[in-house]
Amino acid sequence: MKNNIAFHLESGVLHPFRSQHYKIEQWLIDVATTENKQIKSLDYIFCNDEYLLNINIKFLSHDYYTDIITFPYNEDDLLKGDMFISLDRVRDNATQYNISYEEELRRVMVHGLLHLIGYTDGSEAEKKEMTAKENYYLSIYQE
Repeated sequence: MKNNIAFHLESGVLHPFRSQHYKIEQWLIDVATTENKQIKSLDYIFCNDEYLLNINIKFLSHDYYTDIITFPYNEDDLLKGDMFISLDRVRDNATQYNISYEEELRRVMVHGLLHLIGYTDGSEAEKKEMTAKENYYLSIYQE
């Protein structure tokens, strides 16, 4: 089965990693494979704060900014989903945490994938596990 990973732009945002498509795709495939999952179809939609806020209000009834919203459509062990990422939040978070924009973007991207895989972050223990997974997968990304 061919892994289908696509990157889309909304709201006039600039592509965050145009020259690294293959590298990012391969990394995401490696993450799924390590977790004993296979990617059927992932769509990453990069947008701004207002675009994602509207989605948050419309679909989740949450009236606040967030960095990512993941909509899972998995089919058994085949991962399928849409992940909307606010590049405004990514940029602000990178500044707040004193890390590079690129690293924060990868963290958010893998965070969404980990949600599709089945990890949650509702409790402190789950957040700790999610962060450990994110850190591990960030560490294996080859610059």
